[in-house]
Amino acid sequence: MQIQLSEHFTYRKLLRFVLPSIIMMIFTSIYSVVDGLFVSNFVGKTALAAINLTLPIIMGLSALGFMIGTGGSAIVARMLGEKKEDKANAYFSMLVYATMFGGIILSVLGAILIPSICSLLGAKGELLSDCVLYARLSFISMPAFMLQNVFQSFFVTAEKPHLGLYVIIAAGMTNMVLDFLFVGVWGFGLAGAAIATVCGELIGGLFPVIYFSRKNSSLLHLDKTHWNGRVFLQTCINGSSELMTNLSSSIVNSLYNIQLMKFAGENGVAAYGTMMYINFVFLAIFFGYSIGSAPIISYHYGSGNRDELKNLFKKSLTLVGTWGIMLALLSQLLAAPLSKLFVGYDAELFAMTEHGFRIYCLAYLINGFNIFGSSFFTALNNGVISAAISFLRTLVFQIVMILLLPTLLGINGIWSAVGIAELMTLCVTITFFIKQRKKYHYV
Repeated sequence: MQIQLSEHFTYRKLLRFVLPSIIMMIFTSIYSVVDGLFVSNFVGKTALAAINLTLPIIMGLSALGFMIGTGGSAIVARMLGEKKEDKANAYFSMLVYATMFGGIILSVLGAILIPSICSLLGAKGELLSDCVLYARLSFISMPAFMLQNVFQSFFVTAEKPHLGLYVIIAAGMTNMVLDFLFVGVWGFGLAGAAIATVCGELIGGLFPVIYFSRKNSSLLHLDKTHWNGRVFLQTCINGSSELMTNLSSSIVNSLYNIQLMKFAGENGVAAYGTMMYINFVFLAIFFGYSIGSAPIISYHYGSGNRDELKNLFKKSLTLVGTWGIMLALLSQLLAAPLSKLFVGYDAELFAMTEHGFRIYCLAYLINGFNIFGSSFFTALNNGVISAAISFLRTLVFQIVMILLLPTLLGINGIWSAVGIAELMTLCVTITFFIKQRKKYHYV
């Protein structure tokens, strides 16, 4: 039985509704994880380092998709809550078309600028050649990848989270099977990994366009629309936290790579990349929950149902806290086998990766609250607070810690920088929760 946004949500109903979004995010993260796994074991650590250097750039450019999806779904869900279906569909269509156009522009610019960017990050010789090869092939599917990010949010708003899940599973399975064939069986190397990712992203981005363009049973459909600068600006403001999260992550990850090249060389970059692959999957739980729950929060905010806002807020904090403890414990148990899976062929690299991940994973106790906090204020159409949390969490505090801690603790300072930055952000998030509770009545 389909769960509607207007319903009262128990723990069971809330989990059923957000589970497809969580699995969607996990499968999305698997794109890069599978690439890294096959490339590391079949091509080598130089190719793995190339992916790790270019991936932050690719993810940073595609961040506009997350911004439009999360920021736009908050507006569209609010329109649905106010029973303004025509406006909801008009805004939805405009935002999808804007994403297509923006993706094409970014893919062209990225392909042109990638050699210079990778050179600035310290890539030379074979490493630089691998970076350019992987990135330019990946930019082919940039518009589709951005659309995939947009539709992750809008499938939930359209009350079709399971359909969104099926699309992502199909895209993820395509990527995994083609990685196995192109890299593991036929030996196409780094180019094969990039092409496998492109094929998966094309499925994830283009199938939803076909679905929403045809007559369907969801709350949304693509139709003729017109440009609305005010709505687009509000979308950007609402989704600025998600944009900031992705852009900042790209900047910070590049800074990590620079510091690691200085303190540990190519091995350090490869070790950090392995941690990030695991981190993508674990954080997908928090991001997936935030994407899945945000349209519910926006709907009840739009309909003025304050009691349900309180219910959703309290249940969300309980779930996020529970998952944080579980992920931190699981990370300690799996640090050795997961590191071995990626870099077990090199004893020195394996030891560095396992040690670093045991320190890094302590951040899971905290970061879920900050991710949900930012998403919560986005759903309330308060993009300023949402962006402030993301800006401090993913950029300001991390940059300070990455630059400061290694001078005091060496490479251990690099591994612990995220956890300390998340703790500092949590203090800010709690302050915003307390100060805004009377305005929105969520406690």
